[in-house]
Amino acid sequence: MTLHGDALKTAISQTRAKWGWFVALGVLLLIFGGIAFGNLFIATVASVYVVGWLMLMAGVIEIVHAFGVKTWGRFFYWLLSGLLYAVAGFFAFDNPILASTVLTFLLAVALVASGVLRVWVGYGHRPEPGWGWIVAAGVISALAGLIIAMGWPVNSLWVLGLFLAIDLIFQGWSFIAVGLALKR
Repeated sequence: MTLHGDALKTAISQTRAKWGWFVALGVLLLIFGGIAFGNLFIATVASVYVVGWLMLMAGVIEIVHAFGVKTWGRFFYWLLSGLLYAVAGFFAFDNPILASTVLTFLLAVALVASGVLRVWVGYGHRPEPGWGWIVAAGVISALAGLIIAMGWPVNSLWVLGLFLAIDLIFQGWSFIAVGLALKR
C-alpha cells in the first residue's frame, strides 16, 4: 500500500470513532433546515446577514492589505475595493430587505448565465458520453434563474431563505449518511 493509502486508512479509522458526531451534526442541520422552511422570510434575512458579515470582513481585510501595498495606484485600488465591500456589508445590515432584493436578482442572473454556459459547453462536447447531462443541468439552471427573475422583486422575501433551507437539509442528510457509513 502507498504512503497516501496508509494515511487515508489512518484518517478513516480515526474518524470512524467520531461517527456519532457526524450523525448529531446532520440531525441538527436537518432541524435548522426545517426551521428555515417554516419561516423563509427569517431565513432570507439570516442569509443576508451572513453575506453582509462576509462582505464586511472582506472589506476590512482589503483595507488592511491596501496599507501593505507599495505603489499608490495599487494602494487606491485595494482601498477603494475594500471600502466598497465594507459599505455593501453595512448596507446589508442596514436594509436587509433591499439587500435580499439585490442578491436575489444577482442569483437569477448568475443561474441564467451559468445555465447558458453549461448548455453551450455540453453542446460543444456532443459526441462524448455524458454531454446530455451537462446540457440538461444547464437547462435546469437557466430555467431556475428565469423563474426567479420572473417573480422578482416580490420573491426576494423568500428565495434566499428557500435556498438556505434546501442546503441545510441536504447537508444534514449528507452528514447523517457519512456518519452511518463510518459506523459500518
